[in-house]
Amino acid sequence: MTSPHIANSQTPTTYPASQEEDEIDLGELVATVVDAKYVIILITLCFLALGVAKALLDTPIYKADTLLQIEDKSNALDALGSLTSLMESKTPALAEIEIIKSRLVLGTAIKNLNLNIIAEPKYFPIIGKAIARRFQKQNKTAEVASSMIGLDSYAWGGEVIRIDNLIVPKDWADQPLILIAGEQGRFSLWADDEQLIEGAVGKTINKSLAESLEKLTIFVSVLKARPGTEFIINKQSLSNSIDELNNNLIVTEKGKATGILSATLEDADPVLAAQTLNEVTKIYVKQNVEQKSKESQNTLEFLDKQLPLIKDQLEAATKALNDFRGNKGSINLDIETEAVLAGVVDVNTQLTVLQQKRDELRGRFTESHPVIIATDKQIARLKEQLKAINRKIELLPETQRVIVRLSSDVQVSTELYTTMLNNAQTLRVAKSGTIGNVRIIDEAVLSLKPIKPKKPLIVLVSFILGLMVGIAWVFIRKAMHTGIEDPDQIEKHLNIPVYATIPHSNEQAKLSAKLIKGIQPNEDQPFILALTHKEDLAIESLRSLRTTLHFAFLEAHNNIIMITGPSPGIGKTFVAINLAVVLADAGKKILLIDADLRKGLTHQSLGLARENGLSDLISNSISLEQAVRHIAAANIDFISTGSIPPNPSELLLHERFEQLLKILAKQYDHIIIDSPPILAVTDAGIIGRIASATLMVAKAGQHPLRELEQCTKRLAQSGVTMKGIVFNDLPENSSRYGAGYGYGKYVYRYNYQKAN
Repeated sequence: MTSPHIANSQTPTTYPASQEEDEIDLGELVATVVDAKYVIILITLCFLALGVAKALLDTPIYKADTLLQIEDKSNALDALGSLTSLMESKTPALAEIEIIKSRLVLGTAIKNLNLNIIAEPKYFPIIGKAIARRFQKQNKTAEVASSMIGLDSYAWGGEVIRIDNLIVPKDWADQPLILIAGEQGRFSLWADDEQLIEGAVGKTINKSLAESLEKLTIFVSVLKARPGTEFIINKQSLSNSIDELNNNLIVTEKGKATGILSATLEDADPVLAAQTLNEVTKIYVKQNVEQKSKESQNTLEFLDKQLPLIKDQLEAATKALNDFRGNKGSINLDIETEAVLAGVVDVNTQLTVLQQKRDELRGRFTESHPVIIATDKQIARLKEQLKAINRKIELLPETQRVIVRLSSDVQVSTELYTTMLNNAQTLRVAKSGTIGNVRIIDEAVLSLKPIKPKKPLIVLVSFILGLMVGIAWVFIRKAMHTGIEDPDQIEKHLNIPVYATIPHSNEQAKLSAKLIKGIQPNEDQPFILALTHKEDLAIESLRSLRTTLHFAFLEAHNNIIMITGPSPGIGKTFVAINLAVVLADAGKKILLIDADLRKGLTHQSLGLARENGLSDLISNSISLEQAVRHIAAANIDFISTGSIPPNPSELLLHERFEQLLKILAKQYDHIIIDSPPILAVTDAGIIGRIASATLMVAKAGQHPLRELEQCTKRLAQSGVTMKGIVFNDLPENSSRYGAGYGYGKYVYRYNYQKAN
């Protein structure tokens, strides 16, 4: 009676997928992470090391800040009345922010502080600045240890340079120059390995360039460095300098509609950061005052142009009235006529003022501006009123009509002239005392602590990021790796029994590594794990396989076992050799045959030569006694591949091969044949038809389910019944996944290296 666990099946079957397969197995996820813990730790440590390096190597950045207030107050010219009401303006905070960051303000600050002259020491790449900062604290005179010989051109701490004036040709803007410090305050300036000028600290150096009419001018006020130290000099274009300063300058309004502006500037030099920010705010406040004064000046200039004209009109109107009265004599006006005269004077005065306002506004706004349109409507309304009054005047006697017109001209001119004269005087007083509506609340001060880099945060983030990347890498690799990791999946999906699961053996890896290094065994001390480490867990698994095979052979028609596998490098030869030794230890007479007539290397582990083997025996070149060699240390017999034939498959199909196996089967308890991979060549199908039991070795985590299905199908097509599968090279402490080191991996790698 055959056990259902080892039942044979020609046609693989597939079980229906259960709902549990669609569910997340938390235990499996944890096991996956635990199995790959060393990979995760390694990735985390790498990220942590990068984070620590970044925290130590990044240049410290300091922040200077200042506080400004935009006062919401009326313009100082409020005393001008209606004439100057349109001069009052309330600029929004956003507009003031844009003014602060404008080219007008930033460009002036850059010119005042020479911020577009970049002069800094040349540091060793990547780590140079960090080393210089360390030396800076102890190395005030820029002395460098003698261990830096050969790197003298780099700055190592304590170097100082300040250039107060640098004029270069226009096409040299943003092009770096090299300044090399010399003895006793001297220096030389270089460009493209060509020396341009030589000079000394505290002296202005001028040189006319041969290729252009422009001059090169430089004035170095401070230079402290070892002779030979190089500095990188650059005259930035004004636009690039403004953009760079603009990127580092942040201006925001604190709160909403508070009128309080906060300005911050970040820089690697804390002194320069505070100095630059104070200069920017000073220039901003100054231009604010100048703008207010300019408004008063423009209005005053307009009034000064109008006053002479109004005065001439007043004189002409007075003369005309006096002449008329001189001709007609004294004329008394009745109450109604005086009321008409007062109305004419009032309307004409307002109309003249509005027309002057419009002339002033026309210089600032277009015809379609709402202010111009509103003024035009007022003028039109006053003109309608004036027409109505004129109609009343037409009803008066002629003498009174003339008196009304002449008197209205005099009174309008007098009132307008007096008003404008007073306004002009008020403007002169206001202009002399003009103050802006911006004041500095807090000036920028020197910052002692850097705001960047935030070392604890960088280290923490790098650790967390490394941990996340490590775990993500493990799951991505697992998702991309379709190899079967659990032997239960083989039995479940293929309905093929797994006879044994062999754990990874570190000792076998050491034996295989010796073959890679070219260390050759001998017959007395072959590289066989079952001999060198009999208590290894892998050998214990093979002993379990031995027991399973005992029951499997109860109904077998011969005693021949074929060991094969889907592909090279899965430990097929390791299983064949050590299974033979384990069976021999049980008192069986065992013959091991290397039937891989293409790349078989079993003889190397046994310390034997390839010659006089199976291919020679099949071709009848040697006798059976010459082909069979006894391995005394393992107590087994062995037949090597023999000479590599040009037609291995045809040779195995020869009837003499089957006849030889029948003869040998009567002389041994078991014959173990190490065959070539199933998917690589057809040899396994040829040998498997003769063998009574075929075992396929599968390596943990390497074979997709489709590959094993294809192997089973190919053997079935050749008429070979697979007894079971040996699941090889499971990682230690895991039944799911691992990167083991199967014997076949080393043997085939060695073979390819030797062949090439």
